[in-house]
Amino acid sequence: MSTLKMNWGAKIAVLYIGFVVLIATLVFLSMKQDFQLVASDYYQQEIKYQEVIDAVKNQSTLSAPVGITASKDAVTLSLPGEFTGKAVTGTVDFYAAAKSEWDASFDLSALQHNNLVVPRSRLHPTTYSVKIRWQSEGKTYYQESKLNLNE
Repeated sequence: MSTLKMNWGAKIAVLYIGFVVLIATLVFLSMKQDFQLVASDYYQQEIKYQEVIDAVKNQSTLSAPVGITASKDAVTLSLPGEFTGKAVTGTVDFYAAAKSEWDASFDLSALQHNNLVVPRSRLHPTTYSVKIRWQSEGKTYYQESKLNLNE
């Protein structure tokens, strides 16, 4: 019976080659990974983040948060009662973490009786981060919520 004997130099060489192969494999796999930012102008948005903090404070003074309800046909966003009969402008952004192609944005100018109805056909079955920014009477408001549309 013969046994393979390796000296300490050969063992170090095998260990070094194994390490190089492991690192090369990890670099190759990481280069194939698809990374997407939430927004293409992410860094400019971060600089203006104090405005978002102020808008969140304004939203917290309201009687209720924006209501988000999902049925099988539509997603309905309901603004608090303070905005009844007032001019409201702004946007609702649906961000999908799964794919940036599934993101959607809607204008709040289509409000009817403080409600915005978004057809489910315009959204995908995934979990969305819903970012609502709106202005009324010179004040800016902001709310961020999660919405699960998985069936």
